[in-house]
This record gives sequence, C-alpha cells and structure tokens, in this order.
Amino acid sequence: MNYEEFFRNKIRNLHEEGRYRIFADLERQSGNFPVATVHRDGETRDIVVWCSNDYLGMGQNRVVLDAIHEAIDKCGAGAGGTRNISGTNHYHVLLEKELAELHGKESALLFTSGFVSNLAALHTLGSLLPDCVIFSDELNHASMIDGIRSSRTEKKIFKHNDPHDLDRQLSQYPKNQAKLVAFESVYSMDGDIAPIAELCDVADAHNAMTYLDEVHAVGLYGANGGGVSQRDGVAHRLTVIEGTLAKAFGVMGGYVAASSSVVDFIRSYSSAFIFTTALSPALAAGALASVRHLRNSEVERARHQERAATLKRRLMAAGLPVMQSPSHIVPVLVGDPTLCRNVTDLLMDRYDIYVQPINYPTVPRGTERLRLTPSPLHTDEQIDALTSALGEIWHDLGLKQAA
Repeated sequence: MNYEEFFRNKIRNLHEEGRYRIFADLERQSGNFPVATVHRDGETRDIVVWCSNDYLGMGQNRVVLDAIHEAIDKCGAGAGGTRNISGTNHYHVLLEKELAELHGKESALLFTSGFVSNLAALHTLGSLLPDCVIFSDELNHASMIDGIRSSRTEKKIFKHNDPHDLDRQLSQYPKNQAKLVAFESVYSMDGDIAPIAELCDVADAHNAMTYLDEVHAVGLYGANGGGVSQRDGVAHRLTVIEGTLAKAFGVMGGYVAASSSVVDFIRSYSSAFIFTTALSPALAAGALASVRHLRNSEVERARHQERAATLKRRLMAAGLPVMQSPSHIVPVLVGDPTLCRNVTDLLMDRYDIYVQPINYPTVPRGTERLRLTPSPLHTDEQIDALTSALGEIWHDLGLKQAA
C-alpha cells in the first residue's frame, strides 16, 4: 500500500468537498477582547473575533489573570505528575470543592479538558456497570459518542430532545437492568436547550441514571452559573453533571460532579484520569478564581444575554437567515460548504472579521452555517459592522435570505 498517496487523497477529498479546515493564526490581545491579531502571509493586522467560546471574556478578566500569575509564582508551571503521583496540587482540591458546590453535588473530579471528562466518565461507567445500556441523544457531542463507543456497552440512540422516544426505548429493558441516559443542556450548533426535567422524569420512571453535559451552559445560566439545570431547579435530579472550564470560565480543563461514590468510582477506575498528568496548578487557580467570580456576579451573564438578543434582532432585521435559538448561540444558515467558506473568507479579507465556517460532519450536510457567539464585550459598533458586512456578502454571493 502507498501510505502517502492514501493520506494525500483523503486530504484532497476534503478540499474538493469544501470541508478542509484552515486554522487562523491568532494572537489574543489581553484586555482588548474580542479584538485579536491575525498572522497571515508574513503580515499582521487586527480583526474582530465572532466565534470564540470564551463566552464571557473571562480568559482576559483581571481577577483570573492575577490568580494565574500568583499561582505561577507560588507553584511554578506544571503539576509535576499524575494526580496519584505527586501531581495533586492544593488548587486542584479547592477547585473540585468549588465545582461540587456550584452544582449542589457531594464531589467533583478535574480532567484536562471537557472532551476528556466526557470520554473518561462515559467510558468508565459504560464499561464497568454490569449489562449497562446507554441511551444517547442523537445530537450528542463527539466526545460523548467516543466515550460511549469505547465502552463497548450496548447503546441506543433516541430522537433529539424527545422524552417520548426515550420512554419508548427504555420500556424495552427490565427496570433492574443498569441504564444511563446521556444528553446535553445547550446544543452548541443549533443553540437549542434540552427538556431536562422531562428527560429526568422518564429516566426516573425506568430506574436509569442521568448524565448531563453542561459545557455550553456553565457560567452562563442559573443564579450562580451552575448551568441550565440550576436555572431550571433540577440539578439535584441529575446523577452526573459534566462541564468545562474552557468556555464561559475562560481557562482550560473539564470536570464531572456527582455523589461522592460516583466520583470516587470514576477517579479510581478511569485510566484516562489515572494515567494523565494533572492540570497545571496555574490553570486550576485561574479557573477557581473565574468560578468564584461568576458564582457571585450576574453582570456578565445579563450583558451576555442582552448582546445575544441584540445581535439576533439586528441580523433578522437585515433579512439574514438566523436559525431560531433560545440560547446565546446565533447560527446563520448558509447550506453549502463551499459557500460557507466563501462567506468567512470574505469576512476576513474585506472586513477584518473572523468567523469559522461550520461544515459536515460537525453539522449535517445541507445545514452548513456560521456560528456566531456574541460576548458581553462586543460593542454596538461591532454588531453593526458584522451585520452590514454579512448583508453585503449575502447580496454579492446571491445567497438565500430569510423567508
């Protein structure tokens, strides 16, 4: 077999389908979010970022930066080992306690990313619970899918956000058989929100555990930033709540929160946790400062919701095909991978605006889109500039406008 030819052909296919990913070479400007410096063809210029998952700009918040600097001066750069072998720093212990309190759970466990926390927790639960069946929402994130698949347990896919289909499928299994229902709160590509209470009702009726991914909601919803489950008053009903420190909290890392026994079980049996170097103490310190700040401040959340509503309103007024969303996610439908890339290239080249195209397999073919993520720090002028630029590009490319 000609290995190099195989690899080249596979990459060529991505180019031909308009799905080849190009990474923007960016320098975030501390204190000037959402502006960043882009490096391109040996030159640099400032651009406005409209697709960051640093939803609240906490990655540049002074409280977070000061905590990171202090931790570096106190502890140095790395953790020095796995959590079991010299790598458990006091910042890890404090952060896990804070996260458990955030979600009203007995315990929490840190991982190096949200992807890893999903992969590790779902793999461990699925592979070790005897005769377990995992019921997974059809739009669950790739990290959840990988964790479930790697567990090699039986899995069933239920229709997106559909408690009735979940009930139908759960009814096919004995009540005393181990079952786990896995779903998200905010789905990041469409921006829709799960009916958490109804899904919990169904799971409880069939004696199933529940696993909720809150990565696109922690810090953003609820009185203290505990996510949609906190906002809706149902956090106590979830067996496991999984979250990230890399989006609204602005740093890096992932975690699960649950009862002490569930967390200790994952801690003790997950190879992805046991054999991984611990998160840097500086990152843990920054995340701790961010979580504490957002547990006590509504300012960022309120401004964030207002900015999202304002952007949606102005885009719709301009006739752009905004996909309806009850969350802070603002998807704009393009419907073709090549055109989607053309739109984002024009935004960058003509208007110094950076948006990453969202194509298959992240979203289904024919639903290619822009995924806009306004932050509390985006100004009215930046919203107007984006709206105007998109209107001109839609006209120039002859793209379909809103009905």
